[in-house]
Amino acid sequence: MVNPDTVKLLKECNSGIKMGISTLEDVIPKVSDGKFRDILEKSLDENTRLGKKTAKALENAGDDGKEPPSMAKGMAWIKTNVMLAMEDSDEKAASLITDGCHMGIKSINKYLNEYKEADSDSKNIAKQIVEIEENLAQDIRVYL
Repeated sequence: MVNPDTVKLLKECNSGIKMGISTLEDVIPKVSDGKFRDILEKSLDENTRLGKKTAKALENAGDDGKEPPSMAKGMAWIKTNVMLAMEDSDEKAASLITDGCHMGIKSINKYLNEYKEADSDSKNIAKQIVEIEENLAQDIRVYL
């Protein structure tokens, strides 16, 4: 039997990764700077890899994961697409992505604190997500 905190943490990680992937997929085509696009594509690849890892861990635990809340996903889509339609610039894209990174870091750390009994593998996945988000926010500061 898998620890309930492990499953809960993995579900939140999986949901957050899906949200990040969706946002990156929305933003990447709108970015004009090649190096910026490369940074975002690298982050997309890392998120996709961790998404598969969390999905596999959830599958092994007998769970099918969690979709991001529809309202949150819809609001993120609207914010991303409307903001970029109003001001289609790499600076605006960097700002939106940075805000998303900070939200992701905050959420994952909250879940790490909430699900203290989660196993070390799931905590490591969560910490990898935080690291990816911190690195992305750092890497794109030059575009703000």
